[in-house]
Amino acid sequence: MATITSVIGDICRRSKFLLRKSRTYSYNKVLRCTFATVQSDNVSKPRRKCDKVYDCAAEAVKDIPDGATILFGGFGLCGIPEKLIAAILDAGTKDLTVISNNAGVTDFGLGLLLKEKRIKKVIASYVGENSELERQFLQGELEMELTPQGTLAERIRAGGAGIPAFFTPTAYGTLVQEGGSPIRYAPGGKNVALSSAAREIRDFNGKEYVMETAITADWAVVKGFKTDLEGNTLFRMSARNFNPIMAKAGKITIMETEDILPIGGIDPEFVHLPGIFVDRIVKGTDYEKRIEKLVLKKEGSAQSAVKTTPAAKLRERIIRRLALEFKDGMYANLGIGIPMLASNYIPSEMKVILQSENGILGLGSSPTRQQADADLINAGKETVTVIDGASYFGSEESFAMIRGGHLDLTVLGAMEVSQYGDLANWMIPGKLVKGMGGAMDLVAAPGTKVVVVMEHNSKDGGYKIVQQCSLPLTGKNCVDMIITEKGVFTVDREKGLMLTEIAEGVELPEIISTTGCEFSVAENLQKMGQI
Repeated sequence: MATITSVIGDICRRSKFLLRKSRTYSYNKVLRCTFATVQSDNVSKPRRKCDKVYDCAAEAVKDIPDGATILFGGFGLCGIPEKLIAAILDAGTKDLTVISNNAGVTDFGLGLLLKEKRIKKVIASYVGENSELERQFLQGELEMELTPQGTLAERIRAGGAGIPAFFTPTAYGTLVQEGGSPIRYAPGGKNVALSSAAREIRDFNGKEYVMETAITADWAVVKGFKTDLEGNTLFRMSARNFNPIMAKAGKITIMETEDILPIGGIDPEFVHLPGIFVDRIVKGTDYEKRIEKLVLKKEGSAQSAVKTTPAAKLRERIIRRLALEFKDGMYANLGIGIPMLASNYIPSEMKVILQSENGILGLGSSPTRQQADADLINAGKETVTVIDGASYFGSEESFAMIRGGHLDLTVLGAMEVSQYGDLANWMIPGKLVKGMGGAMDLVAAPGTKVVVVMEHNSKDGGYKIVQQCSLPLTGKNCVDMIITEKGVFTVDREKGLMLTEIAEGVELPEIISTTGCEFSVAENLQKMGQI
């Protein structure tokens, strides 16, 4: 009778032969060969458990029960486990609690589970463009716990690391910390049926911090690029996002991957996620990899925000003034919309490194059609490129950069800004819920200059620069500068606003009448600069 050692040696030799023969081998053939060898020598069980690979997505998810709590990897539609989501949908699994940065779009990804009413609760940071999620929440059809994106990433990372709670500066002075954020509306959406509880706060070195608890789940469903038989996984570009930390925080983690490699097929130095965190592996095929926002580089050598409409020209004025805030060697985070457009006006001789909270340092311009890649998007879900020297990383590391004060500048839009620098830009209770995304983390970062760019008034002529914000806050006393099409204000968090620049063609009385609070005027009031 063969010894256990000789059986193992024979298994390894046979496996290596098959793997050398083809890198697109069938793992199931190797597995059948392995067990046939063991059984033929009357050995009761193999050297070690070696059954991580499943034949199909349906087999991998079939024992997920109704009512399960599941962590889903992905950011928008980038890096989502689309085959496993489809399998959960086909299995009829319902009453799910879903933990995901956002919920995709109405007709793809997690949006498919929402459409079929399979989800009872969502824990996320951003609703984004999923109108069905927003509708179900506002109509009282599901619960939604909105959490700052960096806090969400850190809660999941802590859960996977066995840390029950931590303190963060993010969200101090907001509904997240104070309590009262709607979690569930009564049927019909007129009244709030369940609100969030207040968080514990604690002073560290004279600054207030908010206590957040860790997140874990019975299941994690994630998406990799290449995975070996041990479960060691490599992720591709910005598709890394939340996937590694989700995998670590699930009791049972199912890895959907584009390619299964032999043991040793990934150099140990390039493993993004060690196999200890992966319990099941499924190879996906025929990926759709839908791009949520295909943004392409315009013809010519430079991109221009110039449009013919009056509104577009006013936005361009804001963008060109914002570009003057860029300094050589700066690290900056530009928010969705107007802020990101300012990157088109960074002078060619100036080096500015743009950071994106979904896991990129070194954003480049929009791609050509040939360059566009579903695995390479910015925080606005738009296709992008990267510059030489760029790097990719997970969402938890992205927010470590942010909260740690490593950025020089962050730029955001706003619904309201108060005269002392309070910011509101994430929800209108009962009407509009987009979520805070990474904004609460960005404005809480120490030593980072916070600039708000926005149109001076709302579409109906209402004030956006106000004495006190009426909308739920994103951050308290956090804004350093406001740039609108009419002028530039600096913010002193004790003395209030000072108008330092005024746009060409705009008179001071007009700014006074369209601003909802008092402000001082600089003695050397300048004309608004343009790059």
